[in-house]
Amino acid sequence: MSITVTSVIPEGGSAKLIGTHDGSFHCDESLACAMLFMTSTFKDAIIVRSRKPDILKECNVVVDVGATYDPAKLLFDHHQPEFSDTMRTAHATYKTRLSSAGLVYRHFGKEIIKNKYPALSVSDLEEVYDLVYKKFIEHVDGNDNGIDQVSGEKLQRNYQVTTALPARVADLSPRWNEDNTPDSFNKRFIKAVEITGEAFLEKMDFFASAWLPARNLVKESASHLKEVHPSGKIIVFQQFCPWQEHLFSVEHEMGIPGQVIYALFPDSNRGWRIRAVGVENGSTFDNRKAIPWKGLRDDELSKASGVPGGIFVHAAGFIGGNETYEGALKMATLALDM
Repeated sequence: MSITVTSVIPEGGSAKLIGTHDGSFHCDESLACAMLFMTSTFKDAIIVRSRKPDILKECNVVVDVGATYDPAKLLFDHHQPEFSDTMRTAHATYKTRLSSAGLVYRHFGKEIIKNKYPALSVSDLEEVYDLVYKKFIEHVDGNDNGIDQVSGEKLQRNYQVTTALPARVADLSPRWNEDNTPDSFNKRFIKAVEITGEAFLEKMDFFASAWLPARNLVKESASHLKEVHPSGKIIVFQQFCPWQEHLFSVEHEMGIPGQVIYALFPDSNRGWRIRAVGVENGSTFDNRKAIPWKGLRDDELSKASGVPGGIFVHAAGFIGGNETYEGALKMATLALDM
């Protein structure tokens, strides 16, 4: 898509106008403009960079300038002292003050996601809407508003940092000894809009095309826990997927937090894997119950466990393997009682 940025109102034409401030640019208004291009209304718009009220009032939408937040008039600034809005989704209420990126996402995010992924159910749309904010846009909001990632004596995390995008955008500004004319800033702003838009689309696609399918696989597997083992403590995935984050939330939804001890899934190279579930999402070595027979391999493992086809158990006991599904299940079953 070709992006046009100017400092004056274009003469003639019927293109919609996105107004934002001139001079130094930041990640939040770059991303705000990028997201507006993803809407049906502003997909062919022209960006006008200025701080002059008589120019901005001619624009159809204004972001990050003007000292007014009025969604009915499509005015999305956050710099006014009285502004304190934060994001609220169907899944969470956030504490980080919104920037122009968060404001545009608040009002246009669901439309953008729906335009890109029309087959999403209402619940999946809400899920993606929340995830893109929590794991991408909130960092931009926090960075632009000067909110530290962690604060307080206990170093409480205020938001997740999943990208270096604000720093990348900052690096695009002209250096002190380069051309600092409005035209130079406008040309570089185009690049800022492009890279923030690309990063946004990549995050959105990950959650819609990879994260959600993995969650659905985990939910499906969790519905068969008692068929695998009467205790419901062993979950089986017929194909590998990033399951651990989803397992914790699915357990809570099912009212069985902390129940699953071991996960079985096919190895891409050989046999089946047994993975001990971590005590919390992301933990590798701190598990709900480690696999016995730590550090044993092959015949030595098979002899110690009494299960043919043993491949290995890691020295830390967080993962192991067997040649067959039946063998892996038997190892997991024995491990539950050891």
